[in-house]
Amino acid sequence: MTQEVIIYIIIAGVVAITLAVFMYGYKSKLSKTLRWALGSLRFITLFAILLLLINPKFKNNTYTVEKPQLPVLVDNSASVVALNQRESVLQLVEGLKTNKELNDKFDLAFYSFGSDFRENDSLTFKDKSTNIAAALSATNELYKNKTAPAPVVLITDGNQTLGNDYEFISSTLKTEVYPIILGDSTKYVDLKINQLNANKYAFLKNDFPVEVILNYSGNSTVNSQFQVARGEAVVYRKQLTFSESETSQTLQFTLLASSVGLQKYKAQILPLSEEKNTTNNTKHFAIEVIDQATNVLIVSDVTHPDLGALKKAIESNERRTATIKKPLEAVNIVDDYQLVILYQPNRSFASLFGTLNKIDKNIFVVTGLATEWNFLNGAQEIFSKIPSNQSEEVQANLNTAYSAFAVKDIGFNNLSPLYSEFGELTITAAHDILLNQTVSNLPNGNPLIASIEQNGRRLALWDGEGFWRWRSSSYLNTQSFKDFDDFIGGIVQYLASNKRRSRLEVSSEAFFYSNNPIKISAQYFDKNYVFDSRASLNISVKNKEEENTVIFPMLLRNNYYEVDLNSLPAGEYNYTISVKNEAVSRSGSFTILDFNVEQQFLNADILRLQHIADNTNGNAYFLSQYNNLIASLLSNTKYQNIEKSEQKIVPLLDWKYLLFLIVLSLAAEWFIRKYNGLI
Repeated sequence: MTQEVIIYIIIAGVVAITLAVFMYGYKSKLSKTLRWALGSLRFITLFAILLLLINPKFKNNTYTVEKPQLPVLVDNSASVVALNQRESVLQLVEGLKTNKELNDKFDLAFYSFGSDFRENDSLTFKDKSTNIAAALSATNELYKNKTAPAPVVLITDGNQTLGNDYEFISSTLKTEVYPIILGDSTKYVDLKINQLNANKYAFLKNDFPVEVILNYSGNSTVNSQFQVARGEAVVYRKQLTFSESETSQTLQFTLLASSVGLQKYKAQILPLSEEKNTTNNTKHFAIEVIDQATNVLIVSDVTHPDLGALKKAIESNERRTATIKKPLEAVNIVDDYQLVILYQPNRSFASLFGTLNKIDKNIFVVTGLATEWNFLNGAQEIFSKIPSNQSEEVQANLNTAYSAFAVKDIGFNNLSPLYSEFGELTITAAHDILLNQTVSNLPNGNPLIASIEQNGRRLALWDGEGFWRWRSSSYLNTQSFKDFDDFIGGIVQYLASNKRRSRLEVSSEAFFYSNNPIKISAQYFDKNYVFDSRASLNISVKNKEEENTVIFPMLLRNNYYEVDLNSLPAGEYNYTISVKNEAVSRSGSFTILDFNVEQQFLNADILRLQHIADNTNGNAYFLSQYNNLIASLLSNTKYQNIEKSEQKIVPLLDWKYLLFLIVLSLAAEWFIRKYNGLI
């Protein structure tokens, strides 16, 4: 309080005493006891009221003790079970939770991690992947604003299967990491198939390539045999020798695609008698053998980067081939192809257009700045544009109601602009618009890509050149050409077939790996072949061996329905997709191939765990040494309780007890006066 406030309080006390004496002391006929009692109560009332009017402020200091934080990160992946450390980890976690000294000094918080990072409710050790880097980064972010330091206890085998290398994120961590290493440093003898590469598709009677990388861990020279079997028949075998100096071999060989359909193979390197882990000696793979490829002919009279982008996108699928020809070269060979792409037609395409129209061949017309629209308008009657000899930059906007086939939005709005000749594009036949043209994010009324079905013939028009930049942008955004290639592949697949459209179209792989997304999609159309987003689709999945059936609902995703089947175990399945209240269904089959990367490890990754401990000024401990960790944390003077003080300035007006005192003194004075007959 200031000196001025203290003076006001003294004056208030004098005024209160004066008034109390005047009221009950000056010429009062009351007894001495009553005068003192009533005068005191009146003094209290007046003084309290005057204090409220002055409203002095008081400082209130509160003190709290904050313990240093100690997050404990526990590996919840299947590799912990594979290394026989499950019970040891559970005992260790329970020991940390119940250690009185540790809990007195630290505020412990337990988290688990596998493919993601979460608070530790319970440990299952069933996660199929491990992302240690993400767990450390999340902890670093979670505790970055804490006053007390937060060392991290990391309980793991150090084997990471997902995400960035955790050894190289140590520079971003702001605290010490103390790994508790699950496993030992013993080097076990082990042969394993490190990687197997094979195409998904092969053509009948053709040889398809297979590449296998084999690794050996051990100190002696050993002999084994690698073999590939289809069913009971061994189709490839080779004798191999490994030593301490020759620990890796790469095999490249071909297998014959002898029959149509899904062909399943089992690759195996025969285990040694002393091997501890034999699950990594075997890999399953499958090849879908088809009896013919989809051949696409690209015809152009100009040289343009779009041609290369088209060819690469088409041939990204092993079932398709693309050939680039000049118009005059293409006239006599169009019968050898299921689809003809006409890139920026000019008058040299005249005879080719005549041939294509005569045989009703499916075509895909791509127009741009080199297109001769006067010729193209007369060569066919489906679409036209009045040439203006002026160009404009256009961008794309996906039509989510497009129903001819399922289309994924690859971020069309943000892709580089294409170049088109300025003018109104008119399509006279019934058509579906896949992409609309936009200029400065506003539609200009023209389609960018449209598809037409007429008298059993399929055509498509793409009015814009420069889409090779789209393929480059797709790679820059996702580190893969897959999104763009799949987009082109969907168009080609639709145009290359004359098959009558079904009201229920299903898209599914013949086989899946259990560590990858297992998704099946479908499109359902009403009787007018318009995509129906109000339908209810279910998929019934039946395991061929166990004969049990599971039903999953399919969820709407823009212009298709999708189901995630990652909960299913490895095996062979039949499925049926049906539409509620409609007699429409489609059936098929798929195989889930088992693969658990977490079961491929024999040892803890001691070296990397020691590196991250050293880089963060922590220490690494084996599981048997966890008492040393506790002793180190308890004796480390860096981790001390922090006493925090908080000062609050409280005005007397907020003090409710003073109001209560005023009410109490007034009430007491009233009752005394009433009792003595003064009222």
